[in-house]
Amino acid sequence: MKFPTPVSLEWLADFLDAELVGDGSAMATGINEIHRVEQGDLCFVDHPKYYNKSLHSNATYIIINTKDVTVPEGKTLLVVPEPFEAYLKIVRHYRPFKASATPISESAVIGEGTVVMPNVYIGNDVIIGKNCIIHPNVTINPYTEIGDNVVIQAGSVIGSDGFYYNTKKNRDVWYKRMESCGHVVIEDYVEIGAGCTIDRGVTADTRIGAGTKMDNQVHIGHDVVIGKNCLFAAQVAIAGGTTLKDGVTLWGQVGVSKTLTIHENVTVLAQSGVGSDLEAGKVYFGSPVEDALSKKKELVWVKRIPELWKKVMETK
Repeated sequence: MKFPTPVSLEWLADFLDAELVGDGSAMATGINEIHRVEQGDLCFVDHPKYYNKSLHSNATYIIINTKDVTVPEGKTLLVVPEPFEAYLKIVRHYRPFKASATPISESAVIGEGTVVMPNVYIGNDVIIGKNCIIHPNVTINPYTEIGDNVVIQAGSVIGSDGFYYNTKKNRDVWYKRMESCGHVVIEDYVEIGAGCTIDRGVTADTRIGAGTKMDNQVHIGHDVVIGKNCLFAAQVAIAGGTTLKDGVTLWGQVGVSKTLTIHENVTVLAQSGVGSDLEAGKVYFGSPVEDALSKKKELVWVKRIPELWKKVMETK
């Protein structure tokens, strides 16, 4: 999330009741979680396992719960007992919850030629382009941006909060939601099937590239970035923070793990599980996925095991 205007570290330190280590006159431009952080951003870290990663990330300013670290040049620390609570305080300050009193918010912008069918909910600060078709019972939550010539079939939910939790076993509630302050951006000529769910970014954007088509019951997790002209069959699920380049095809019931990259023009065959980055231009199959031709040969040999075993036993 980018702040409306840059914010001084001195103001943030006072707001969070934090100890400032570094340049208090510096200006933060936004707050992001570690997978999408950019220079000028704040991020937070509350576990020693991730101190080094955060300190050497693109984040310029780090909310942290210790001073006992080596601070790289150009970084500034905001030291607080509970960095996650500090993160939530910033998010709630800049993105307070605003209830919607009408099915279509007065702050929503809907382009010329767009058709909105009955029982559609469109939340605050939603932007919808021209010549779109929004079918019945679709929910479009706040901070969603939709381009031109987009089709969203019945019952889909766009912009729900990400499934992303801070975990601490020393408190009554072990799992506390990282409240989302990001967006969903759906580019031109995207088609979304019935019963699909697309989570908004936790702090950045979930983005669906132009020309991408989705079948029914597809799930896209928070902060996923999908390229142009991708094709997803029914019941595909993509976990948070993953990047898919242009021209990726995922057939039915493919599951994709978090924070990995699938490169250009990859095809993953049905019921496969993707757990690591995939090279461009290849066809994959299996769980975990392998080169499809090699995997099919392996399955042929697996089917022959009883026959081969029988021959071995007959020779004894």
